[in-house]
Amino acid sequence: MEFGFELALCAHLERARDWVLARQLGGAVASPGSRVMDVVGIEPGPGFDDRASITDAEIPHAAIEADVGVGQARDWRDAFEGHPDHARERVEAAVECGFLARGRRGGREYVRQTARYPDDWVGKLVGIENKPDLGTPGDLERQLRFDVSLALFDEVVLATTSHVTGAHLNRIPDAVGVWRFDPGSGERTVLREPAELPVTESGIETVGERPLRTEIAVVDAETKAKKRRRIAERAYGKGWRTYEFPDCARCVATPDGRSECAHFDRVVNPAEACGPDCSGYEESEPASVDPAALRDEHTPWNRDPAGAVRRQSGLDRFG
Repeated sequence: MEFGFELALCAHLERARDWVLARQLGGAVASPGSRVMDVVGIEPGPGFDDRASITDAEIPHAAIEADVGVGQARDWRDAFEGHPDHARERVEAAVECGFLARGRRGGREYVRQTARYPDDWVGKLVGIENKPDLGTPGDLERQLRFDVSLALFDEVVLATTSHVTGAHLNRIPDAVGVWRFDPGSGERTVLREPAELPVTESGIETVGERPLRTEIAVVDAETKAKKRRRIAERAYGKGWRTYEFPDCARCVATPDGRSECAHFDRVVNPAEACGPDCSGYEESEPASVDPAALRDEHTPWNRDPAGAVRRQSGLDRFG
């Protein structure tokens, strides 16, 4: 149920908002992996087009933070910190995605940026927690308190199919927005607008909870800014159609690229629900769908941009 709800919401937001969307991204800083945000939306900022023109892939954070710019090439060993083997991996990843260009001079390898990284390409980072059934909330209240206290996202929203009562709202932090969403009709009702969170200030992250004791970490503004940039880059490179269609004739692609099973008459997670053990399995070629083409058509994300390397003649052959 939650997988189908999540995909339906992403498809709806892709039509309704001028956002770049991704699913299942880390939302903690001091304790990575302790918080995963169901859906992340990027509202474009002034520098979005400049970012989109560089590459359609994620730009490695190590390359963005490396001591190398556009105007002058540097020896890659001086530009990247850490062990040479790790630095080499980072250089390769940054060259592969088109953010760095390299060349040789005097027997040494140099790198430089193909374009300046636009720090203002993200206008707003929105985190959405999906909880279709509020009757089984699990750790919902704790998760939302975590998000508001850390303030890693500009806005946090709860999305549900349930009827939301005053009692529900009283248990949800006031800063959290609330949407009621019907995945069948695609109708979304805003029950409460989210408040702007203080992303440029230090935040408090819960890193451990025991009876009568809660362990916290203070996350300063600079660290939060770096994490926000990593989340944005990950979202830009990843998108939300991250599943592969199974080799089953019953699993077809909806017009917006969701994996719908004709046997069960609902959207399914192919990684969990599909295969020869399924009672409705009918071996066939996987459904033909191009997630990148759909994403390019319906969002500001730019598939296969010209790229600064290809626009600037000879940039990868500096001597």
